[in-house]
Amino acid sequence: MTHRSLFLFAPLLLALACGQASAQKGAANGEWRTYGGDLASTRYAPLDQINKDNFNQLEVAWRFKTDALGPRPEFNFQATPLMVDGVVYSTAGTRRAVVALNAATGELLWMHSENEGKRAENAPRQLSGRGLAYWSDGKEARILYVTPGYRMIALDAKTGIPVQRFGKNGVVDLKLDADQTMDLESGEVGLHAAPVIAKDVVIVGAAHRTGSRPKSFRNEKGYVRGFDVRTGKRLWIFHTLPAPGEPGSETWEGDSLKNTGNVGVWAQMSVDEQLGLVYMPVELPTGDYYGGHRPGNGLFGESVVAADLRTGKMKWYYQLVHHGVWDHDIPAAPVLTDIVVDGKPVKALTQATKQGWLYVLDRTTGKPVWPIEERPVEQSDVPMEKTSPTQPFVTKPPAFERQGVSVDDLIDFTPELRAEAVKLASRYKMGPLFTPPVVSRWNGPLGTLMLPSITGGANWQGGAFDPETKMYYIYSVTGISSLGLVPPAPGESDMKYVLGVASDPNAASAAAVDGDALVASLTVRGLPLVKPPYGRITAIDLNKGDIAWQVAHGDTPDNIKNHPALKGLTIPRTGRPGRIGTLVTKSLVIAGEGGFVTTPTGQRGAMLRAYDKATGADAGAVYMPAPQTGSPMTYMMNGKQYIVVAISGGTYSGELVAFRLPN
Repeated sequence: MTHRSLFLFAPLLLALACGQASAQKGAANGEWRTYGGDLASTRYAPLDQINKDNFNQLEVAWRFKTDALGPRPEFNFQATPLMVDGVVYSTAGTRRAVVALNAATGELLWMHSENEGKRAENAPRQLSGRGLAYWSDGKEARILYVTPGYRMIALDAKTGIPVQRFGKNGVVDLKLDADQTMDLESGEVGLHAAPVIAKDVVIVGAAHRTGSRPKSFRNEKGYVRGFDVRTGKRLWIFHTLPAPGEPGSETWEGDSLKNTGNVGVWAQMSVDEQLGLVYMPVELPTGDYYGGHRPGNGLFGESVVAADLRTGKMKWYYQLVHHGVWDHDIPAAPVLTDIVVDGKPVKALTQATKQGWLYVLDRTTGKPVWPIEERPVEQSDVPMEKTSPTQPFVTKPPAFERQGVSVDDLIDFTPELRAEAVKLASRYKMGPLFTPPVVSRWNGPLGTLMLPSITGGANWQGGAFDPETKMYYIYSVTGISSLGLVPPAPGESDMKYVLGVASDPNAASAAAVDGDALVASLTVRGLPLVKPPYGRITAIDLNKGDIAWQVAHGDTPDNIKNHPALKGLTIPRTGRPGRIGTLVTKSLVIAGEGGFVTTPTGQRGAMLRAYDKATGADAGAVYMPAPQTGSPMTYMMNGKQYIVVAISGGTYSGELVAFRLPN
């Protein structure tokens, strides 16, 4: 069953009848008080001092290097800072320190850091994470964040000192009071995401190690909990893996419910305070590509779940993928969007996904705004695997990314390159979206080619929404992965199959391959196997459910521009892959490039780009010494608009860079 609503309650109906104000307005008062700009995760700010006429004039206002905030530098700095009352707050560094900076100058005001020893060393989610949360009742203000060792800490926003009244001396141990028992040092639960705070409730999800080669199908469970922001007391817990007898437990066959794990919410969550609902994007169960140990559709895996903000009781759910074996975790915060469809106002929820679809649901009921059809899909022939006979297919809006793989998707810059691409692809199985993985064999197929790749499509950065124009903007990657399954090495895992590639018969064992390596291996003379663009931004009119425009985002990589096989050819801008979040202002869509490129001035780095949000036309670009790795934000300070973005990559360690117009 894809959709289910549970006892829609009287306050919700009253709110609808009274026509309360929009749940999303973007970042207000020139600040950026929560990870997504507002609780609806719009990543929108109605600022226009920086526009298409002056974007190219932006200068670096300040920069903050993070190297000293841990035992070693960080090279994948993913944070989105907050700005409240003239102070920028961010997590940073390999110790996941918290810093407070002067929003005008970048001066360090205070820093808090925890040394968690072995607990942090064993953590499944390390480094600086993606951010933190701010709370104030007008009398006091706090910063809350989750450490690599999965402890939630509350700090005084003015001093950085732990709030003694919260938990135990400012700390709530998230490995305790979790309706399961786990080792405090080695238990494989953590979090990269920031907590979300609404109505004095702090909501925290859970993340695990990546699931391509899990040690066991009996992993920790990724429950979601709500806590009192003042005391740290647990208010509720939502069992993403339902307990026996709870709704959803009937979708697990045999002993699979008892024996599986994961099903966490590792992405950001969104909240509608007026409806009193928190929206949870849930990942799939253990493991990502083989489900033979967990027969059944497996709720609430790969579902959006709406729960009561104060009690955690489920109001509705919608499962996007049944019994997933493609790593289609729901990776990003749902964006709450008030739109008008066929003349009727709709309180909508828009969920971006790795598979390149935007699922649009009524956020009061969970029902699709446009039809989502259950269609038959190919079934797995992997031993013990039992895939779902149907999957949900979005009919509107159109996919914002290419889906499925055929010969037509392979590169064709020249006839010779096309022939090599076809020869390489012939060693793999090709097919539409939801073509299942195969047992990898040296004599073929090595795996199932999947597009978008296992990392998307869209990923944790999600999209942005303009509440004024009802336009939604999302960056996505066009990349390809191979889904091949192999038996694990002796002692590696109790799973029957894990992700991998069959060995040459003369080799000793199957190769252990992670997702990025699988993508990199599918190349022709170093060129991507599939046609460009490799990174794009898509604008979707949510009132109509149509794509308004789409552009290649990012310059053409050097290895394509300078490739000897392409000498003399004119290659249009291909865009570049990355994990790129968009920012929307009064007139612009703003996003940095992924990866390094040589600029026209000969500098090595990346560009922060702006587009006219109505048309997608280029509206300017400024140089950054490294790619964007954290989603950008913007604020006003002393009459000046700032844009701040986290950059890193390659040998360039993590740095916050703030841009503004010249004085």
